[in-house]
Amino acid sequence: MITSVLVVATIGMVLGWLLGTAGRWLGSEADPIVERITEVLPGSQCGQCGFPGCGQAAAALAAGEAPVTLCPPGGRAVAEKLAEILGVGLDAGSIEDRGPVLARVRTTSCIGCSRCIKACPTDAIVGATKQLHVVLAEACIGCGACAEVCPTEGIDIEGVPVTLRNWRWHKPKLTGV
Repeated sequence: MITSVLVVATIGMVLGWLLGTAGRWLGSEADPIVERITEVLPGSQCGQCGFPGCGQAAAALAAGEAPVTLCPPGGRAVAEKLAEILGVGLDAGSIEDRGPVLARVRTTSCIGCSRCIKACPTDAIVGATKQLHVVLAEACIGCGACAEVCPTEGIDIEGVPVTLRNWRWHKPKLTGV
């Protein structure tokens, strides 16, 4: 019994070592441009750009298949940084910086169908079937996926007024580092 356990364990260790060694030799390195672009994108995987996630959007940007203004949640700041990384010009007039937005459920229209809960990429909507649903402001990224699937058009995407509670300083640019 102990012999068979030792044999299987040894075979497993040898195969693991072989796979690790083969992975180092045969593995491909990731494109550094794609990695830099992925770091700049918000990472919310909302799909507003037309790609399933930020990784696919970064690959399309690096290949030149998508414009630098493709990320609505990122707005002007992300578009400027992407243009800087890719070395392309940026038409400032084509960027719509809508500011922070949130989904709001109209209590008079919600029928509790739960379609919005299934469509939300960040699980920002809570509620039960046939009950009123609520949007968690801390988790909502304002992508609008919930509003698109609502059968009663009971979800509005509204701008968030800037207050002391949600205002953010602009990040400083470090020079000479």
